[in-house]
Amino acid sequence: MDSQIHKIHQQLVDKKISCTALVQQKLNALKENTNNTVNSLLDDLALKLAAKVDVKIAKGDPIGLLEGIPFGIKDVYMLQGTYTTASSNLLKNYKSAYTATAIQKLLDAGAIPIVKENCDSFGHGSSSENTIFGAVKNANNPDLVGGGSSGGSAVNVAKEYTIFSIGGDTGGSVRQPAGYNHVYGLKPTYGRISRYGLMAYASSTDCVGPIAKSVEDIRIVLNAMSGKDVKDQTTYASAEITKDSILNSKSIKTIGYFKNFIENDAIDSKIKADFLIAIEKIKAKGIEVKELDFFKSDILVSTYYTLAMAETASNLSRLDGSNYGNRIEDKNLKESYAITRSENFSEETKRRIVGGNQVLSQGFSDEIYLKGLALRDAISENFENDFKEVDIILSPVTPNSPPKIGDSLKDPHAMYLSDAYTVGFSLGQLPTLTIPQGTETGLQITAAKNNDELVLKFANFLKDTI
Repeated sequence: MDSQIHKIHQQLVDKKISCTALVQQKLNALKENTNNTVNSLLDDLALKLAAKVDVKIAKGDPIGLLEGIPFGIKDVYMLQGTYTTASSNLLKNYKSAYTATAIQKLLDAGAIPIVKENCDSFGHGSSSENTIFGAVKNANNPDLVGGGSSGGSAVNVAKEYTIFSIGGDTGGSVRQPAGYNHVYGLKPTYGRISRYGLMAYASSTDCVGPIAKSVEDIRIVLNAMSGKDVKDQTTYASAEITKDSILNSKSIKTIGYFKNFIENDAIDSKIKADFLIAIEKIKAKGIEVKELDFFKSDILVSTYYTLAMAETASNLSRLDGSNYGNRIEDKNLKESYAITRSENFSEETKRRIVGGNQVLSQGFSDEIYLKGLALRDAISENFENDFKEVDIILSPVTPNSPPKIGDSLKDPHAMYLSDAYTVGFSLGQLPTLTIPQGTETGLQITAAKNNDELVLKFANFLKDTI
């Protein structure tokens, strides 16, 4: 699909549509949608900003490419004065006191936020069912999950309720729902976009990521949000990715894939067959394909969740109802803390806090947590060696198709295993893009650190190849 951002921009400039009418149309669609993607609508703010764009156009003033473009925000990002609930009971009445850097950059570019989007509570889940607002329904089949944790964001883009949405990806939470709903979803290189104002899940892998219906729209939004931020010391300055640069894929000579992702019993036979067909089509274009060795899927999943749960337990220790949140009083301070957290956190969040405290506790941290850190280093080293041999790594996004609503809640272990093909790239802090091609849940394109441009190049190449 061609860029929706370019198309709408031209329609606004040519006065074929008004920004106010566009925003109102999207708000109406969100109000009427049956996919359960909305936590709160930003009607007043959105229409106020749209009116300002219309005034500029009426005066003949130039507008920026993102100016007047409606977008959605996963409900884990701060936007001053709006509810930021993390789809949790604890924060259901919390209003942001400030705005996340990535969101502020989009506001500065003139983009218009119209909705806070349903997601797994605090990002804890792979289905967007762990939410006080009810399960997000898949854009293509309402009996299936929307994917998680950025399910509402992916579904809104797929249904064109938003032109793009901003999700959050810790272990696959942009890429997996993008695959489930047949849209593009990018996890950029860790540190390319500031995490300031994103509620922390696992700080060492949390990434701000755009979801859209074209590679070009991903590029535009990525550029707008990227850059060094004094409020996030993990950020770095990055060069702008130009439109022309991602249209030239001649620099990509060799791709690789992990044979253990394909040669195991966990992968659905149709996804496996479709992936191998895609590989053959790429070979037919003259690109060399190499089989690569990697860690087994169960090692990747256990390493990721060991570290992610530990960081979750640490990050969420601040939420006890004292300074903000839905506090429940009891007979003393200790009991008040206990009942506030017990009653207000979801079962999945409590499972991750308990697991995190376990791996960090005396007697277990050396055996489990430090081993997880060592494995993470080994995974990163494996990637460094792989990218000496290949330019791109291609993989399925998920081993299976989207489950029915309710199935993941019955089997958390199966839910964790659905992340088997995404968490390794998160541990390596690599740029990875889901594209809606190749298999039922798409394909995942990964490059070495800071090579986000190469990922977009190969995605453009594959549009006409598979």
